[in-house]
Amino acid sequence: MARPKVVIIGAGFGGIEAAKSLKRAPLDVTIIDRQNHHCFQPLLYQVATAALSPADVAWPIRHILRKQQNATVLMAEVSGIDTQKKCVRANGIDIPYDYLVLATGATHSYFGHDEWAQAAPGLKRIEDATRIRRHILIAFERAELVTDEVERSRLLTFAIVGGGATGVEMAGAISEVARQSLAMDFRNIDPTAARIVLIEAGPRIMPAFPENLSDYVRRTLEKKGVEVMVSTRVMSCDARGVDLEHGRLDAGTIIWAAGVVASPAARWLGVEADRAGRLKVGADLSVPGHPEIFAIGDTATITGQPGIPGIAPAAKQMGSYVGRLIAARVAGEPSPTPFRYRHLGDLATIGRHAAVVKFGRLELTGFLGWLFWSVVHIYFLIGVRDRFIVAFTWLWDYLTFQRGARLITEVPPAERK
Repeated sequence: MARPKVVIIGAGFGGIEAAKSLKRAPLDVTIIDRQNHHCFQPLLYQVATAALSPADVAWPIRHILRKQQNATVLMAEVSGIDTQKKCVRANGIDIPYDYLVLATGATHSYFGHDEWAQAAPGLKRIEDATRIRRHILIAFERAELVTDEVERSRLLTFAIVGGGATGVEMAGAISEVARQSLAMDFRNIDPTAARIVLIEAGPRIMPAFPENLSDYVRRTLEKKGVEVMVSTRVMSCDARGVDLEHGRLDAGTIIWAAGVVASPAARWLGVEADRAGRLKVGADLSVPGHPEIFAIGDTATITGQPGIPGIAPAAKQMGSYVGRLIAARVAGEPSPTPFRYRHLGDLATIGRHAAVVKFGRLELTGFLGWLFWSVVHIYFLIGVRDRFIVAFTWLWDYLTFQRGARLITEVPPAERK
């Protein structure tokens, strides 16, 4: 008798956790991803600001699952799902399944203005991080060349759209690049005079945190020289700046951190999705009408459990639950109780020796918060080697103010000026 086949689309936090949860189950697991690596997204901003190299925050999927004998990894692009034949269409071939797990994540949302993407890249993949790093470093190089003061000022203006964790972390890190790492490296410009502007449409930044911690983040950013604009909507973006509802901001670099939209998984299935494109799933994370199909992480919104954040711990909890549920069904055992998300807390760094942590009643700020944030992120990295490398890199950067990944790689023709 053939063993049941489980297909997992997406090798992010949720997909990897689902695959690992099926390690001892008598079935065959196929993981499909268009990339050959799993990316630790919480640290992508450090790649984008030259603190870490891409290899420090990404690992080959095959290496992660190399010891799992029932797992097969395929690097392929999914184009559709046939729910009648129970197969996934990828790279022109059909991959059959008995159980399907959709862990396809999310991408940047430009709220109906996808044309802004070229001028304002977001931060979701390694390619995004290296592109943003290139933009940031080239801005200083071009400013060193120009003689027109207005153009130089524009090149040294960095606009970050979105005041959530990603936007705050990017703003703090760019400030440190300009005021510390590059401060002594140029002769015609003063990098410390760079203008970093964080733009938030809501009334305050970091809305997921209590107001006192949100205020602390704003004060800390302002001490680092970051301008914080709240209650300010972006009307349009182009290669030379941002149009705001209250005027124009000329900028050489624009970074988008304002929102996300789910992958096209709902379109593949032809089922209902919410406004963010997420599949509406039941309490067992299955798609209504398709008990053999599950959606997890940023791909799903659970009916009756609104407000689950799009963060790694949530995706991992969902992936683990679905893995246990499928294993129980295959073994003929009772299914686990309905999924309940356990929020472990919120944390974000604002830069060197400054972070905010909220775990239940525990609130940490400043150096103690930064130390806690560092330990948590190092712990969740995959592999002992990477934990040592990142820990040593952070210690070296902290002591020397240097960033070791300040490389400008090949510049695509579209970005040449």
